Amino acid sequence: MKTIFMSGTPRVDVGKKDTKALRKQGLVPCVLYGGKEQIHFSALETDFKPLIFTPEVHTVELEINGKKINALLQDVQYNNMNDKIQHVDFMEIHADKPVIIQIPVKTVGVAPGVRAGGKLVMKMRRLKVRAFLKDLPDNITIDISKLEIGQGVRISQVTAGNLVFLEAPNVDVVAVTATRASRQADDVKK
Repeated sequence: MKTIFMSGTPRVDVGKKDTKALRKQGLVPCVLYGGKEQIHFSALETDFKPLIFTPEVHTVELEINGKKINALLQDVQYNNMNDKIQHVDFMEIHADKPVIIQIPVKTVGVAPGVRAGGKLVMKMRRLKVRAFLKDLPDNITIDISKLEIGQGVRISQVTAGNLVFLEAPNVDVVAVTATRASRQADDVKK
């Protein structure tokens, strides 16, 4: 899994006035949970672009007051009026404790059902998993090269190393559905 480096400045005051002043300076108020204590800090708003506006999942190496901490992005709050980042929560991660995270799904191959006029439907773009940091992949790859119209791949059929899937095992991740054109082609054949 890829890592993004960010630096933060500790916040002494965490009130409403101080938070507004930070935002006017182009900074985002942040909180780091999961360690011995919560750490309130601020980071540049521009530093969040490669972390938030991407389909990929990253770990974050935060540097706050010279101390490096591994973390995951937990939550982002946006302003309702202008979609600017208002607040960010991070969760500290440890190599010896499993983490719960959503990993993106990637398909490989071409489904014969799609060639026959069907439509490939991604029912789940991310899968919630539990695993140790060292076992987390960049994405979960699913081979669709054998899917005909009406077939799909369920979570129970997905294998990905030492990951524990936290979704229901009978849910389709990806499926090939019939389209009007494929139904008409079937009617013509009959």
